[in-house]
Amino acid sequence: MAEITAKMVSDLRVATGLGMMECKKALVEAEGDAAKAEEILRIKSGNKASKMAGRVAAEGIIGSFVAGGVGALVEVNCETDFVAKDPTFIALVTAAAKAVVIANPADVEALAAVEVDGQTVEETRKAAIAKLGENMTIRRFVRYETDGAIATYLHGAKIGVIVDFKGEEQIGKDVAMHIAASKPICVSKDQVPAETLEQERKIYTAQAAESGKPADIVAKMVEGRVNKFLAEVTLVGQPFVKNPDQTVEKLLAEKGASVKAFAMFVVGEGIEKKVVDYAAEVAAAAKL
Repeated sequence: MAEITAKMVSDLRVATGLGMMECKKALVEAEGDAAKAEEILRIKSGNKASKMAGRVAAEGIIGSFVAGGVGALVEVNCETDFVAKDPTFIALVTAAAKAVVIANPADVEALAAVEVDGQTVEETRKAAIAKLGENMTIRRFVRYETDGAIATYLHGAKIGVIVDFKGEEQIGKDVAMHIAASKPICVSKDQVPAETLEQERKIYTAQAAESGKPADIVAKMVEGRVNKFLAEVTLVGQPFVKNPDQTVEKLLAEKGASVKAFAMFVVGEGIEKKVVDYAAEVAAAAKL
């Protein structure tokens, strides 16, 4: 039997938002396997998904730049929100986004060498660090080049969306805003990763089996849950944020528009950062 440590319980609690004792029992049942323990908790609690993806773990902003049929979205991180609002830092983010559009770099390392307005992105970054006294990193970027149009939306500079679409300018803006609010993972159901769908089906099957209903009813329940999941995570399946009575798919059809691709960045998403320390609580629970 693997030792269940206070940190393991704490991490699972942060990931799922469930109680300490529930997390400890799940870890014991899973023999210390965190992924399996989270799956057990999802089956028992009916949770849709882990809360881990929503954790914001670093400061900084999202920037965008569009020139004709080319657009870019970039995330640049710093240490404090105060610096994230500084004009010098914002200028660095803008320069990075512009460099992505101009040079189409292969990765962040290549981006650093791109020259914008007589200075490389790396030189601009180092100058900003020297002036503001904080570490700054260009974390990631995405670039779209299209024969259609590009729309971007920034929500407080902490959430950024870029959309490759065809249609009127306003529909692009509306769809980008919708993505920021509803957070789909892809455009349509055929783009949902097979492993994601398989995992959801596995969980729904386990949940439905606990109902004690006949196998044919269980199968229908599972398919119903899978279809609901696909509608929730795909752009075209979601209710349009400005008119929940209409799906995005119907909105696009009505406007004679289409969406080829989109990307969304949330500042600090997935980066580890110290949060509230539950060690004392967990240590106490571990003794129960």
